[in-house]
Amino acid sequence: MYRIIGKDGQQYGPVTAEQLRGWIAENRANAQTLAHVEGAAEWKPLSSFAEFAGDLKPLLPPTPVPPTITPPTYAPLPRASNKIPAGVCGILLGSFGVHKFILGYTGAGLIMLLVTVLTCGIGGVVMHVIGLIEGIIYLCKTDEEFVQLYVDGRKEWF
Repeated sequence: MYRIIGKDGQQYGPVTAEQLRGWIAENRANAQTLAHVEGAAEWKPLSSFAEFAGDLKPLLPPTPVPPTITPPTYAPLPRASNKIPAGVCGILLGSFGVHKFILGYTGAGLIMLLVTVLTCGIGGVVMHVIGLIEGIIYLCKTDEEFVQLYVDGRKEWF
């Protein structure tokens, strides 16, 4: 005679081996169902009883869920985010060196600003031409080239 603990956590039995085989066939019990023989002290899964090995269906491993594939994102390089502001300021405000300050070239920016201010604007013409050329160069570069030359390479002039 056997006793089992059902899927609902309740204890059932005592039942004969034939009745238990019927429950296995009805899918009321499976390989993990805890059972014990009268007179035994411990509860064991039905899969450990040799007399029910032929009646139990082999458990299939859970079907793996295929991973979701996310398409690659083509966001601009975060370090190239200063390319457009630096290019536009180089074209419009090149004589004051604003584009140099945007890129973090404080020394070069100060040189352009001081040349423009200390020459009362006469040197500003030359600085504006330099800023115009540099602004056009910045805007013509790809993001990767811009980062390589002006962010990683720290190229301050042209």
